[in-house]
Amino acid sequence: MYAIIRTGGKQAKVRSGDVLEVERLKADSESISFTPLLVVDDEGSTISDRAALSGITVTAKVLGETKGQKIDIFKYKNKSGYSRRMGHRQTYTKIEVTGIELPNKRKAPKKAAPKATAEAATEEE
Repeated sequence: MYAIIRTGGKQAKVRSGDVLEVERLKADSESISFTPLLVVDDEGSTISDRAALSGITVTAKVLGETKGQKIDIFKYKNKSGYSRRMGHRQTYTKIEVTGIELPNKRKAPKKAAPKATAEAATEEE
């Protein structure tokens, strides 16, 4: 099962156990929950209705903060003597997706006991 979540103005496709870096999140606790934009179940059914998605949550554990690559900014105007140098490093939050919870999770039907198949095989002979 996977879900598409929105965070930091971007969208990310996540599965349970994925580790990804998103733009900085101010989290007071160690876990964060997201409301997904789209969920695809293991059987292939897609949930994209807003009302149905309001009950689904994607939970993630905060692993820490990191800084991205440095971006060099250089401004220059010809023939005026103007030049300016700057730099920027974006701060990212590293998260690990712990689970995707559906509100009405269907239980898989139990398989028949092996005794029934053994008895059926003896009756056919």
